[in-house]
Amino acid sequence: MADTHGMCDERFGAVRETLAASLDDRDVGASVAVYLDGEPVVDLWGGYADAERTVPWERDTIVNVWSTTKTMTALCALILADRGDLDLTAPVAKYWPEFAAAGKERVEVRHLLSHTAGLPAFDEPITVEQVCDREESTRRLAGQFPRWEPGTQAGYHAVTQGHLVGEVVRRVTGRTLGAFFAEEVAGPLGADFHIGTPAEHDHRVASVIAPPPSPGDSGEPGNPPLRAEDANTVAWRRAEIPAGNGHGNARAVGAVQSVLSNGGTARGVRLLSPAGCERALEEQYHGPDRVLGVPMRYGIGYGLGGGMFPGRRTCYWGGWGGSLVVNDLDARMTVAYAMNRMLSGSLGDDRGLLLVTAAYESLPA
Repeated sequence: MADTHGMCDERFGAVRETLAASLDDRDVGASVAVYLDGEPVVDLWGGYADAERTVPWERDTIVNVWSTTKTMTALCALILADRGDLDLTAPVAKYWPEFAAAGKERVEVRHLLSHTAGLPAFDEPITVEQVCDREESTRRLAGQFPRWEPGTQAGYHAVTQGHLVGEVVRRVTGRTLGAFFAEEVAGPLGADFHIGTPAEHDHRVASVIAPPPSPGDSGEPGNPPLRAEDANTVAWRRAEIPAGNGHGNARAVGAVQSVLSNGGTARGVRLLSPAGCERALEEQYHGPDRVLGVPMRYGIGYGLGGGMFPGRRTCYWGGWGGSLVVNDLDARMTVAYAMNRMLSGSLGDDRGLLLVTAAYESLPA
């Protein structure tokens, strides 16, 4: 069985076994973390940081986690709402006046966070280089017409959500989403997660390994048609794309998101009130997603458990190719998974879910 490294509470041995089995099978390099009551009980990693399996995945290896980044962006919005600086039910144009153009005066902040704003993709062709340009991307989105009546339908805003929410955060705070996150979230928590990764961390970044081609699968939905290899470029790493270019590992993802599952406080740092955490669970939409083609249940910035975790008050999201984080507000548990080998499908695969299941099986009675 593959070697794993790190810390694992003896009660959560099933998580270690599941990671080792995955490293023997479908994973190349990966990490998993479990936080209970805001404290780490599992922090494991193993495998390799490169496709050739020559560079070990180390404790401080980080990787692009694609859309798991959205949970960080959502948390920033929830923090501002909890402080009273951001009204989630206010029109976006209250904070970003230019956004009212093209019939969007009724789009509310919560619509951006729940994929119901009607802006699931850029209308005009756009390059990856232009997506890396925050000003260009937000200018384009401000001028677009919504594709449906805001709040009435959902369509996964795979790339656009981060620019939309990020611009609201910038208008409210005077700081870009990446800067706000670094100073107000990652910094206080000591979390090694970056939205806009500085050059000093380049030597620690594991390159993502593209998924095998499959019929009809061209990557994350939307315009531009992203290639997995785009994540391995310096331009992508340096940009702030709050929907999809966050770099970290499972420890870092769990360190941040455990704030939500633990009533707003983790390891002595309070970022939210208990009521502020509960807002993530406020259902905004339940029904078919026009982009993903499956039924979805969206809260404020997160998917809600529903059929995936029946009977539990959970919120979650994952990234293209497999990364995942799940917050259980009743069990006060967060489970995070990050890896470099992507598997096919915009909705990922079951590697992360198997680790989540193992964590639930290990929960103390």
